[in-house]
Amino acid sequence: MTTDVEALGQAIKRAQYRNHRAADAALREIGISLVQWDALRAIDRMPGASGHELAVATFQSDQAFGTLASRLVTRGLIARSAGHGRRFEHTLTDTGLSALDEGRHLMTGVLRELFAPLDEAQRQALLQTLSVLIEDT
Repeated sequence: MTTDVEALGQAIKRAQYRNHRAADAALREIGISLVQWDALRAIDRMPGASGHELAVATFQSDQAFGTLASRLVTRGLIARSAGHGRRFEHTLTDTGLSALDEGRHLMTGVLRELFAPLDEAQRQALLQTLSVLIEDT
């Protein structure tokens, strides 16, 4: 029997959509969106990164990330400083670190609920399978 790859792709997208909806709802409690929290995570992982590097890391265009970063600066969640040439480097503020930590706490619950139907062996198998799909990206 051949797997319906269109159905497989759709199932992955539906799981991701479910995750994003639940994450946005949880993060709303602390006044940030999933896109904002993802940017905070990327900046935390890559302190001093350029807007372009952060755009790539968060699956956004340079322009979209620039707009998002400006909003995060206005909210006091990140700081931008001049780097080499026209480059801006991004770092988290204390407020941004706090939002990141609160978001991590909330997201732990969201992700536990998302993966609750799977036992540990199934979660490991899913992680290994998805890792194969993304290893060259």
